Amino acid sequence: MDITDTFDFSDTNSVHTTKNYRSGYVAIIGRPNVGKSTLLNFILGQHLSITSKKPQTTRHRLLGIKTTSSAQAVYIDTPGLHQNQKGAIHRYMNREAITTLQDVDVIVFVVDRLKITPEDEYAMELLEKCTQPIILAVNKVDKIKNKELLLPFMDELSQRLKFAHVLPISATKGNNIEELEKHIESHLHLSAAFFPEEQITDKSDRFLAAELIREKIMRLLGQEVPYAVAVEVEAFEEESEIIKISAIIWVERANQKGIIIGHKGQQLKEIGKQARLSMEHLYAKKVFVKLWVKVKDGWSDDERALKSLGYSDEFQS
Repeated sequence: MDITDTFDFSDTNSVHTTKNYRSGYVAIIGRPNVGKSTLLNFILGQHLSITSKKPQTTRHRLLGIKTTSSAQAVYIDTPGLHQNQKGAIHRYMNREAITTLQDVDVIVFVVDRLKITPEDEYAMELLEKCTQPIILAVNKVDKIKNKELLLPFMDELSQRLKFAHVLPISATKGNNIEELEKHIESHLHLSAAFFPEEQITDKSDRFLAAELIREKIMRLLGQEVPYAVAVEVEAFEEESEIIKISAIIWVERANQKGIIIGHKGQQLKEIGKQARLSMEHLYAKKVFVKLWVKVKDGWSDDERALKSLGYSDEFQS
């Protein structure tokens, strides 16, 4: 059963329609590994968008819906903006992030502490063309040793780009996240909620299962192999007390298959175990996971292969 199939969108009793209610779309933008997915997960209060310490963990736009008594903010977690990386998968991820800017009401630009990279510069060049209010969120401030450097850094960025608000935050500790949400809500339009109040995402259970498997691969394996991995859920069977999931882990070369399987299959077993535990927490139900590893040569630079694995440019707005 898909999350998006659970609710009847014609049931207006389940959505807020009061005169002062606000709703809108919010893009979370920034270079890879600045904490965009961690921020979304903290705001939603659950692990919806996958995270790891490796950059470019996020590959798809993901809607995370936060509904309160006064507003519904539809957050869009985007792949990290990056430059000078070849291959169809990287072009896809940049398109996912850039096209999101056209369809939102508020933009949250996330940077990592006191460091501005060429990819941050690229993001700011794109943001200069946007007319929506932009909120600068300087993330991971809990890790800044010399806090006296923070205010001059925020002032410097404010001179370069006109921000509606500038906030130091910690997406892991929750510092200033409530204040950030208040600023976001102030820029949403007066409108009834777009989604039923129980709905938290636009993605299916199959998609979330595939992403959780990929998250465990990103966290458990070395630097190179995870980027050559895609996950395809072949079967998702939900019964009254258990969900049975069968998935293929696609890699680009035979040696990568051996790395993921590991000695006597131990690595693959650990990936499956950790994915199962996360799924049981997400679905609140027992989960059985069966994984296979197969080779699809050069899938990450093949537009047709990408589409077959769910990397399309469609966006639900």
